[in-house]
Amino acid sequence: MKTFRIGRDNPADNKLSAANPILEADLPKQAVFPLSQHIGAPAVPCVAKGDVVKVGTKIADAGGFVSAPIFSSVSGKVNKIDAIVDASGYRKPAIFIDVEGDEWEETIDRTDTLVKECDLDAKAIVEKIKNAGIVGMGGACFPCHVKLSPPPGSKPECVIVNAVECEPYLTADHQLMLEHPDEILVGVKLVMKAANVTKGYIGIENNKPDAIKLMTEKAAQYPDIEIVPLKVKYPQGGEKQLIDAVIRRQVPAPPALPVSVGAIIQNVGTMYAIYQAVQKNKPLFERIVTVTGKSLQNPSNFLARMGTPMSQLIDACGGLPEDTGKVIGGGPMMGKALMNTEVPICKGSSGVLIMNEKEAKRANPDPCIRCAKCVSACPMGLEPYLLATCSAKADWDRVEKEDITSCIECGSCQFTCPSHRPMLDMIRLGKSTVMGIIRSRNAK
Repeated sequence: MKTFRIGRDNPADNKLSAANPILEADLPKQAVFPLSQHIGAPAVPCVAKGDVVKVGTKIADAGGFVSAPIFSSVSGKVNKIDAIVDASGYRKPAIFIDVEGDEWEETIDRTDTLVKECDLDAKAIVEKIKNAGIVGMGGACFPCHVKLSPPPGSKPECVIVNAVECEPYLTADHQLMLEHPDEILVGVKLVMKAANVTKGYIGIENNKPDAIKLMTEKAAQYPDIEIVPLKVKYPQGGEKQLIDAVIRRQVPAPPALPVSVGAIIQNVGTMYAIYQAVQKNKPLFERIVTVTGKSLQNPSNFLARMGTPMSQLIDACGGLPEDTGKVIGGGPMMGKALMNTEVPICKGSSGVLIMNEKEAKRANPDPCIRCAKCVSACPMGLEPYLLATCSAKADWDRVEKEDITSCIECGSCQFTCPSHRPMLDMIRLGKSTVMGIIRSRNAK
């Protein structure tokens, strides 16, 4: 069975919410929309205090080419434009809307009728994706229209759909495939047409046999789309690892992109959003979110409107357990601890993980024993112990030379370290610092 070749790690699955149907979350009393829900320039508000909006009304324009507009997920009145602490822990500008009913824009097709045919050309498909605010929904939140507009000299050969969901605990993508396989496949065809390629792959880890079976049956109507079962191996959902696993090509170090080896990667949730945008005129204002944890009463998968506070979803699962030690936005490997549970659901909110006190407690770090387990685990072929040590010593020239920008922040090094050293923390610090230095250098 296929998998990537460099690195190794296997954290426990803990898919507690697997096979739990997608529940429609209640509307919030107030929805909050951070203007930075994607990689690139923040969106720019196009509404003001007192404006009345509907579900699907654009409330912020893209702030540049690498940016994406934001749409209201509720109907009501704009209360204010202020700042909120988002999942990153930093205060960011946001639009606050008081909810008054659930009135949708009339242009959105709300029927369940599957629409397969599309007469739009590639350019028009990309434009609809851009105008609908679609970004990568696997967590990176890279604007989709940018991926579908490769730089000169780059020619995509295939589309690879990331349906791996290798992050422990999360099951949103799995359940999406079980409930909306046809829409996903139409979305793949739309992206293939937009990218002008004739081959599509959907990579699914084999801990989801029901999804593999169903998607394979449905894909029989599409000879140019292949379902690729993959060995369970973390972090197979990384785009470079997925490319290696599916088509056996390795993306060079940054600034090289996946398209440099002929591949365009999109998350399976993104494919569903693209189907809705192109075929149903529905902008991106809601997504599926896993809310889970070993002490949580009812781990669940929710279809949640953007702007809904995470606390509301946690309450719908039975409330915050008494032994809660930490609340994570995302999964345990790449997610980040939240400062509070009032953080709103955004385009990149794949999950909310409630860790109990035992799980959340970090062991005291010991000195490095030079075992090199972190080196063996690293899927990018780096030396995490060296990057972490040099970052801690603020040796930015050295970490840049050692290719720290290639780190995908998967957490495999820290997970496998027998000395419990906080390597990912230090590497994240080093990587962000070096990238800032590089940006400043390029701006001169």
